[in-house]
Amino acid sequence: MAALLLHSSERLSKTWLNRIFAVIYATVVSFLLLRHCRNLIYSPTPISITLFLADFVLAFMWFTSQCFHWNPIHRRVFPENLQLYVEEREYPALDVLICTADPTKEPPVGVVNTALSVLAYDYPTDKLSVYISDDGGSEVTLYAFMEAAKFAKHWIPYCKKHNIVDRSPEVYFESDPVWFPEKDEIKAMYERMKSRVEKVVQSGGVCLDEVKESEIRDAFSKWTPNFSRRHHPTIIQIILDNTIDKDVGGGVMPNLVYVSREKNNKKPHNFKAGALNVLLRVSGLMTNGQIVLVLDCDMFSNDPETPLRTLCYFMDPNADSKLGFVQFPQRFKGINTNDIYASEFKAETQILSLGMDGLLGAQFMGTGGFFKRHVISNDSCFGFIKDTIMQKNISIPISTKDVLVLAHQSASCDYEDNTKWGSEIGFRYGTLTEDTYTSFRLHCEGWKSILCNPKRAAFLGGSPTNLNDALTQIKRWYMGFLEIFFNKYCPITYGIRSMNPLHALCYTHYTLRSFWSIPIIVYAFLPQISLLNSFPIFAKVSEGGISLHAFLFLGAYGKDFVDFVVFGGGSMQRWWNWQRMWLIWGLSSHPFAMLEWSLKSFGFSTSGFNVTSKVIEEEQKRLYEHGVFDFGVESVLFFPFSVASLINLFSFVKGFMEVFINGRLEEFFVQMFISGFVVVNSWPIYEGMVLRRDRGRMPLKLSLTSMSTAIAIFLASSLIF
Repeated sequence: MAALLLHSSERLSKTWLNRIFAVIYATVVSFLLLRHCRNLIYSPTPISITLFLADFVLAFMWFTSQCFHWNPIHRRVFPENLQLYVEEREYPALDVLICTADPTKEPPVGVVNTALSVLAYDYPTDKLSVYISDDGGSEVTLYAFMEAAKFAKHWIPYCKKHNIVDRSPEVYFESDPVWFPEKDEIKAMYERMKSRVEKVVQSGGVCLDEVKESEIRDAFSKWTPNFSRRHHPTIIQIILDNTIDKDVGGGVMPNLVYVSREKNNKKPHNFKAGALNVLLRVSGLMTNGQIVLVLDCDMFSNDPETPLRTLCYFMDPNADSKLGFVQFPQRFKGINTNDIYASEFKAETQILSLGMDGLLGAQFMGTGGFFKRHVISNDSCFGFIKDTIMQKNISIPISTKDVLVLAHQSASCDYEDNTKWGSEIGFRYGTLTEDTYTSFRLHCEGWKSILCNPKRAAFLGGSPTNLNDALTQIKRWYMGFLEIFFNKYCPITYGIRSMNPLHALCYTHYTLRSFWSIPIIVYAFLPQISLLNSFPIFAKVSEGGISLHAFLFLGAYGKDFVDFVVFGGGSMQRWWNWQRMWLIWGLSSHPFAMLEWSLKSFGFSTSGFNVTSKVIEEEQKRLYEHGVFDFGVESVLFFPFSVASLINLFSFVKGFMEVFINGRLEEFFVQMFISGFVVVNSWPIYEGMVLRRDRGRMPLKLSLTSMSTAIAIFLASSLIF
């Protein structure tokens, strides 16, 4: 009977080990905090208060992280059994929503490859629709998809005929594919299409004098001289219509629709969440697919059977009626061997997510999420739409005049006024991390989710290839997390009342991660500055208290190592680089996220949402492939950890002198260990500051400023001590 299952799940074998370790570790943490409290009662000092604060935050973050390890589960799906339960003609309609915003940072050729990879899904083409949200309103992007639509008529039947797995053309042709009679011709067609698109991108616009097709000329007539990316009318262009367009073999083509919502300088647009809500409404009017897939523009399909894996959960006769969405983990292509910027996010996407799945379900990760439409949207959203349109069958042409008129209205700036969009309907507003916030609110409403993590990644995407982009991305996410925590739907108050408390604490952990900066900053500076001034602040090695710190340090790192390397299958070097980046985030991205959130809370303008660039320069690519940190810009995010690395180097040298000259190893062992630990992790920073001569080295001005600041801190601290 097991072979007839659509899916199965099992608790991980390490669960009881996790629980036993958590109890032991919590006991030791309690002893440490009690010792802090005793010191505060009998001999309070600024240093003891600061160390208590740092250890309390670490303890709280550790406690909330244990909720991920309480009941992790592993799932399997059996799509080969799907047809035993449901016939292909009964599959639900699938609408794919893809967002892009800036053709200069998100090259249209890359977005096109993502769209082509899902247009070629192993799914009934008459039930598949792909919607592109172009939030930058770029004619270049529209042109790219018009070219892609022509190529798709050859690409889709080619993939299905030969059962191609890599259905992103760029990935397929880079992988030295098996030769088929049509391969060379298909590749030549793709290269010509790619060349035409890149030529238009380089020119910055479409030259209508060179366009012969009347339908293309008409489409671009909407780009008037007054058109700008922040102020323009709604543009909805049907590029492929499954009631009209056929592929080269006469088969039905999926729908492909370009949408650029109306923008007005005087109206808020709510970033990606606002764009997705427009796509929800437009797709609801045009095709109304029961299943909605949300996909980032750089996350191409890596498995054409992914929708079938999703249906193994949605079409199960015994499926939970409260199952709201199925999430596939984010996986990345092109990460260098040792993942120097920790861009894989293995812990979050492949370890901690298993624990959330064992509670109420994994969080939505912003991409790779298949939603039931009625969970994230509902028919009452379209109050002004006639019943005949609301209840229309998907076979009605999407180009029907009434449908197009209503679709344009639903994409207008004023449509959401005095509605519940963004508050109770659709993707939720009020934060830069609308993905986590939306899934949190859905879980609070009683919906559940499932993590589907097949051996072959469902989607693969790009990741930052320079340090500044990597830190900026983390800063943006963690500022968004703070916006989630500090509102009326706070995970630790509203969440605990509305859902499984352990699940609420998982969200609490995520949304308060920027608080890690408090202990990291304290331990990056306080012991070191004290050591520079020959002032011991920890117990001697011969005293019993040192064993508490040793157990907590080794226990935390050891447990993390086991999860990452032994159970997670990661390499030791990748784990070490993740630890290094954790320290760097705590000294840069996290405190700057807290600063920007504080400024925004007090009404000061902040940078807001910035699209992470997907454009990779050759020198940047070379450094990344060789595992070399790229400091080649004057980023304020580099300044704090540069200063910290120098302070730790100075203090380690001073401590070594104290030990060698005065024999004070017992007094300063802990401080020297902490300084040495940071020095070892800071080696790429020292290289970037003084040893390298390539374009990726730290700018001289920033290096000198960091050195001057470190010296000034040392001189100022000597007055205090």
